[in-house]
Amino acid sequence: MNSLPIGIFDSGVGGLTVLRAVRKRLPDESVIYLGDTARVPYGTKSRATIERYAVEDAAFLVDKGVKMIVVACNTASAMSRERLRQEFNVPLLSVLGPGARMAARVTRADRIGVIATEATIESGAYERAIGESCGERRVEIFSRACPLFVPIVEEGETDSEITRLIAEQYLAPLREQKIDTLLLGCTHYPLLKRVIGETIGAKVILVDSAEATAGETAALLEREGLINQTGEEASYQFYVTDAAKRFHRIAERILGEPLEHLEAVEVWGHDRLERD
Repeated sequence: MNSLPIGIFDSGVGGLTVLRAVRKRLPDESVIYLGDTARVPYGTKSRATIERYAVEDAAFLVDKGVKMIVVACNTASAMSRERLRQEFNVPLLSVLGPGARMAARVTRADRIGVIATEATIESGAYERAIGESCGERRVEIFSRACPLFVPIVEEGETDSEITRLIAEQYLAPLREQKIDTLLLGCTHYPLLKRVIGETIGAKVILVDSAEATAGETAALLEREGLINQTGEEASYQFYVTDAAKRFHRIAERILGEPLEHLEAVEVWGHDRLERD
């Protein structure tokens, strides 16, 4: 199994920040990436809908023969982690835990801000995960939903005037709370890191859950004895459920190189329970 690829899925292009970090940390590992671009954003959907999407996405990757799955969507992580663990017998890592643990480690004043989609914020998943990571330490957490950030990134508007105006509206309340750490609780948000950093202030530490997830992916593969040591060149396959041309354009800018393989697919009904 060691030579099998890692599977990564997200609602759109945001999970490419995780892929980019995983590729840097694990250059010998092949990756299959699924962007559910037909149904982005997940963050405005109900729990039942998000769970169904996540199961279909994961089932698609399992059918492709991956050795582990990285849930590179914070909303899916918050809403469907337990369901995915019940449904699939492969190692699974979500971005929520690594990001929370890193925020708990780096905060200096124990005042942590969290920005994420509406569904993730309403779930309270990050508050619980950060609290568990801090143990007995008392930490104040200030959460803020930023629903427009995902469609902005999906449109490629990562450094425009309108993006800065929206960032100011979202982040001003957190700035007033004098947070010292800001957790980017959606994998789309690191693509706005420059604007977010300038808006929230240089003294605030930005926690990129993608980088934290790459580190824990390496640790999980090592622990499970699944590190690829064949010496074969890594390959990268990309699948989307819609808007392939737009994904291609944005993905090449994020990754800094041409995509080797991009294919439009359908994942609807790709549910393990139905197949069984």
